[in-house]
Amino acid sequence: MNNLIYHFFDDDEFLRISNKIAEVELITSGEVRVSIRDKRKFSERNDNIRSLAEKEFYRLNMHQTKDKTGILLFFLLGERQFYILADTDINEKVDQSVWDEASKEIQKYFRNGYFSKGIISGIEKVGKILSDHFPIKPDDVNELTNKVVLP
Repeated sequence: MNNLIYHFFDDDEFLRISNKIAEVELITSGEVRVSIRDKRKFSERNDNIRSLAEKEFYRLNMHQTKDKTGILLFFLLGERQFYILADTDINEKVDQSVWDEASKEIQKYFRNGYFSKGIISGIEKVGKILSDHFPIKPDDVNELTNKVVLP
């Protein structure tokens, strides 16, 4: 496993993040994923953070959720960048500026060195927004794993 990632997080924190995803998915039909990478691949050197998040979104098959309600919190630790990317049905109801606001909250935690708390806070915020627009359905199933994606 990569040393840079473990400079910021330990296994307990990954478990807390996964548990927070499971918790917010009890109130929304949305599918939340967190992907954390230490650095970009050489072939991605000219890609912006949104483009990297989009590639990860498709790599994780998040575009294949039944209701197009996947949302990815993508982190590139080595460059101190991250991006919140939502699928098409979410984007029809929630403006990108809402996710940008959630990003600002995460950044506040990160600036103070609270990386795990920042991600958990971001998941809570995303979950609340999703629950307003995409409440849990009686027949909801967890379509995607809640585990944190690492390289």
